[in-house]
Amino acid sequence: MIVLGVESSCDETAASIVEDGQIVRSSIVASQYELHEEFGGVVPEIASRAHEQHMIPVLRDAVAQAGIELRKIDAIAVGHRPGLIGSLLVGLSAAKALAWSLGVPMVGVDHVHAHLYAGMLGREIPRFPALGVVISGGHTSLYRMDSEMKLTRLGATIDDAIGEAFDKVAAILELGHPGGPKLDALAAEDGSDDRAFDFPVSRLGKESLDFSYSGLKTAVLYTAKGRPAPPALKGKPPLPKPAVPELTDERKRDIAASFQRAAVKALTLKIGRALEHIDDCRTLIVGGGVSANTLVRSEMSRMADEHGLELLIPEMAHCVDNAAMIAGLGTKLLQAGYRDDFSLSAVPTAAC
Repeated sequence: MIVLGVESSCDETAASIVEDGQIVRSSIVASQYELHEEFGGVVPEIASRAHEQHMIPVLRDAVAQAGIELRKIDAIAVGHRPGLIGSLLVGLSAAKALAWSLGVPMVGVDHVHAHLYAGMLGREIPRFPALGVVISGGHTSLYRMDSEMKLTRLGATIDDAIGEAFDKVAAILELGHPGGPKLDALAAEDGSDDRAFDFPVSRLGKESLDFSYSGLKTAVLYTAKGRPAPPALKGKPPLPKPAVPELTDERKRDIAASFQRAAVKALTLKIGRALEHIDDCRTLIVGGGVSANTLVRSEMSRMADEHGLELLIPEMAHCVDNAAMIAGLGTKLLQAGYRDDFSLSAVPTAAC
């Protein structure tokens, strides 16, 4: 089965040809970093207009790179949830047009679920049950996985996702966009001290499997920029704002490294708790853009070894938003009999 995947949930326009759900024949991704850099984050209207411009060239490149003709495609898989609604609509419209014109079936794919399939591309299907971990700009979630398609959510973020926290801290440190990779590189520079600042590690109680990164982000803000001035007492002059050291390059490195240590510690803490809920867990499956982070990959490998688990983590090219994971999971859904008609809608929220 040859499936064309289409992905446009945020600011990546992507198309991919995947054979039998495993063999990636092509994977094309058009990024929009330069368009959003001056704003320090993704602007939805700009993103959706850029998808309109990139979609046809990306689709053509994916088919050409795969070395096939359009008529050889057996089905279309499209990421239709969650994401920016305007961006999703561009990819969904393209997928519907292709499915109609080629006379092939179409299936909608949940973008978050697809991140868990990304590590399975080009590899044997892992042993289940597994603990699935999605760590991205919009999601920090834990799942019990009984198959590639059967998920039970165990916990999720109650505020900021881990990737969002990385990006916001990068903005505080004036590192530019995209923030996550730049913060990772800064934290890894020679001389950085990840113990320079004792930032909080969120626990949310002894049993909780949920995440919270807003407090950590605020702690970094106060360390880098200083706390706000105390409120003035009635009839008294306002108190001066507390002094804060200059934000030198050395201080930025230490803040980045200390933040990264605390953020990943919160992640590994909850993964350890979640493993206690899956007595027969065989595999640790990690996906999402933050799975490209150097410390995350190192800690996931350590945890898998510590618990005797197989580790599935995507190749670097499949960590970020891509259409290969959409086509791969879409193939499994199609093989299981799932189909969608042209009433399929774009949905901003995740199904799982």
